[in-house]
Amino acid sequence: MLYLLSKYAITALVVVLVSELAKRSDKLGGLVAALPLVTLLTLIWLYVEQQPLSKIENHAWYTFWYVLPTLPMFLLFPFLLPRLGFWLALLACCVVTVLCFALLAWLLKPWGIVLY
Repeated sequence: MLYLLSKYAITALVVVLVSELAKRSDKLGGLVAALPLVTLLTLIWLYVEQQPLSKIENHAWYTFWYVLPTLPMFLLFPFLLPRLGFWLALLACCVVTVLCFALLAWLLKPWGIVLY
């Protein structure tokens, strides 16, 4: 139980750190947020919990493919924010991300990469 609570605390600390940095510096907050901290923590937790190397490898592999359809959101959100407001811009970005994911999955399927 203590291990699980420590795991949650460390992971939450990373999220709080990024949001606090973003308050103080747009550039530094963006830089730290762009780092794959959650993925690195996940890989570490999987390894520490003695998951098979194939599971760790697959996690890294699929994370790469799942990151790609999220990238347009980071260009679209600053454009939509002043026009639609926060919540509608966020919703629109989520819809675009889902559409980009579906498109990427469709494009990759002929190469044997199945994302869903």
